[in-house]
Amino acid sequence: MGPAYFVIAIMGCGDGAIACQTVATPAAHYASEQACLAARDETLTANSDLDFPMLLAQCLAVSGKASAAAPEAPATDGAAAA
Repeated sequence: MGPAYFVIAIMGCGDGAIACQTVATPAAHYASEQACLAARDETLTANSDLDFPMLLAQCLAVSGKASAAAPEAPATDGAAAA
């Protein structure tokens, strides 16, 4: 069974995209990975005020049993960067 939905995780990173940590997970849920990927850049721009040298946005798959706060795994290897 595939994921129930996708969420975007905003990752705050040190210089060189090292030591990244999840700093925001907007409440929006996406029915498909494609919809999540399409919203990634806009979501990253809306969260660009976070105080980190580098910000990344990554789509994460969430199973029906998990909550948005506990995504399973990255849905894609690529991440949008600000």
